[in-house]
Amino acid sequence: MRIPRMHRPRSLAGRLFAVQIVLVTAVVAGCAVFAYLADRQQAEEAARRQVTATAATVAASAAVRTAVRTADPTTALQPYAEDVRHDTGVDFVTIMSRDGIRWTHPDPARIGARFLGHTGPALQGRTFSETYTGTLGPSVRAVAPVREPDGTVTALVSAGITVDAISAEVGRQVTMLIAGALAMLAAGGAGTYLLNARLRRQTHGMNAAELARMRDYHEAALHAVREGLLMLDGERRIALVNDGARELLGLPDDAIGRPVDALGLPPALTAALLAPGPRVDEVHLTAERTVVLNTSPVSSGERRGTVVTLRDHTELQALSGELDSVRGFAEALRSQAHEAANRLHAVVSLIELGRAEEAVEFATAELELAQALTDRVVAAVAEPVLAALLLGKAAQANEHGVELVLTEDTRVDDALLPPDLPARDLVTILGNLIDNAVDAATDARRTGGKVTVTVLADGGELLLRVGDTGPGVAPESADEVFARGWSTKEPDAAAVHGRGLGLALVRQAARRNGGSVALGRSPSGGAEFTVRLPLPARRTAGETV
Repeated sequence: MRIPRMHRPRSLAGRLFAVQIVLVTAVVAGCAVFAYLADRQQAEEAARRQVTATAATVAASAAVRTAVRTADPTTALQPYAEDVRHDTGVDFVTIMSRDGIRWTHPDPARIGARFLGHTGPALQGRTFSETYTGTLGPSVRAVAPVREPDGTVTALVSAGITVDAISAEVGRQVTMLIAGALAMLAAGGAGTYLLNARLRRQTHGMNAAELARMRDYHEAALHAVREGLLMLDGERRIALVNDGARELLGLPDDAIGRPVDALGLPPALTAALLAPGPRVDEVHLTAERTVVLNTSPVSSGERRGTVVTLRDHTELQALSGELDSVRGFAEALRSQAHEAANRLHAVVSLIELGRAEEAVEFATAELELAQALTDRVVAAVAEPVLAALLLGKAAQANEHGVELVLTEDTRVDDALLPPDLPARDLVTILGNLIDNAVDAATDARRTGGKVTVTVLADGGELLLRVGDTGPGVAPESADEVFARGWSTKEPDAAAVHGRGLGLALVRQAARRNGGSVALGRSPSGGAEFTVRLPLPARRTAGETV
């Protein structure tokens, strides 16, 4: 048993085709009717002008005026009237007396009978026309007076064309009109079919309800996807953008329709969006975020646009930075454990040699040195994350033979930093600045490498300043140090060790928290980076939250 197929509404293209065919048919039919009525009226008017001219011409003929004065006008006038009828194409030419007695007629048997029609106006000397039913049927006729030189009306002339003849002429014109209308209908139908075939291909045969439902799904999917989605047309203008892409790229509300190179995006990101080929998992930096970009051209014989997906890797990059810091801490602890073991062996050896006082003095000196740094950091920086970071970085710097020094004005009171200032961003900013400073000071350690750190919360802002004794930054590179990929290391080494991203992340984190970062010259001769982050005004005890 064959199961009947479920009824499916006609596709949008099919409905449009049916509507267009009906409209084309209605227009062609309307034009045909209008043309038929106009042609018939014009045919009657032309027939009226023709018979009027024929009657007036015959009435004005001198031969007719002469013949009507003879005893037998028919003998001279009948051949003449027939010749005129054939030459002019009218259906009858009747010449009659004032009383309406016919002297000529296409049917000789009707000669001598009374003319059927009106003659009054002609007897008064005026030519007129009318539609009247005579011996040949309904006809359009004209009656003209035959006048003597003194104006006396001596006879009448009537010429006419039957309505059937007019209808036959109109019929021939209508036949041509119908043929033209059918040709127009066929051409219009063929054009409509081709257009709707293309529409059917483009809509994949879907009906209006399916298209509306797909659009609703499309809009819902765009807003539900957390990743950024961007669609560019063939002219590299934004055709579509979802909420995620607006947030990741910081696009304005009027971004749709604007060219990509007019959005103020970083040059590297703009170049990637304008590139003709696909891009896979490219990392790019915006003002506040790190994004991974993928592009895929949309083409079907010709380039139609590009689909761009964006993933936010800001958090992942920050976690990677923290992981690098933890790895550095672990290396520093390993080194310290190794050094502590060496010192412990030295203490044990001194005791075995019977030099207990020297052993106590050696162990106490090392303990006081480590405790002094810890006490200095804890006393100046009450924020535990920053304090732990500084102690860890001090150990790392010591591992590289570089001294990390806190300035005397360093001070961050407990609970001064607001909860909405992420500790992760502080680690990113201060950790990367210290790492870069240690690297620079390590290169210059032959003169005594030193890194100077200032952490100060005062005046409604958090100041983070890191200087070094390195070679500094050339003035021409001052605008490039915050770009992704910039490094003082050799290009190959920078690529291997993943350098060239730290300062870019510092600027990102600063901007993300409404702050700024500036490059200057350290009093020690190297580079000095200053980050300022705004802090909310502290509430007094009498204020409510």
